Amino acid sequence: MALSLADIEWLLLHKGDAQYSGEPVTQREHAVQSAWLAEQAGADDELITAALLHDLGHLLNDQGETPTLRGIDDLHQFVALPFLRGVFPDRVLDAISLHVDAKRCLCATRPGYLEALSADSQRSLALQGGVFDAAQAAAFQARPHAEDALRLRLWDDLAKQPHLATPSLAHYLAIARRCSLTP
Repeated sequence: MALSLADIEWLLLHKGDAQYSGEPVTQREHAVQSAWLAEQAGADDELITAALLHDLGHLLNDQGETPTLRGIDDLHQFVALPFLRGVFPDRVLDAISLHVDAKRCLCATRPGYLEALSADSQRSLALQGGVFDAAQAAAFQARPHAEDALRLRLWDDLAKQPHLATPSLAHYLAIARRCSLTP
């Protein structure tokens, strides 16, 4: 069943106050900060929307507080896809589905990236398959929309700043509406 934009707004407003696992921000703050960082970087509507929604799977598949401490990979990058398919273009869905593998790729290809990850991101990395080897990183980089996922991942990493002033959730939902496939 596809989610409407009203459903997405409800989720972010009513479940978004949950703490973003092991980080000093809520799920909603993380989503809005990710979208804001994308917007600041000059990303288009589709990539801003992917940044806003990349962790929606955490809200749809609530595993409690900091599931990585219990050895749980909630596969959040895939959970939201059936609910967003038909609502947003493939480019949005691909960036969402690939953002975890983008972390694995950046760990393999960007010096210092792994060490800069938060403790929770490092725990989830191990649960998500660990750092890519050179062949895996090259195969990932050759995938359609991999570059979008890499950009999204970098914004994701930075979107953990308590009390950061950003535009409202409504601002980013209006951007999502512009690239929605449904009226």
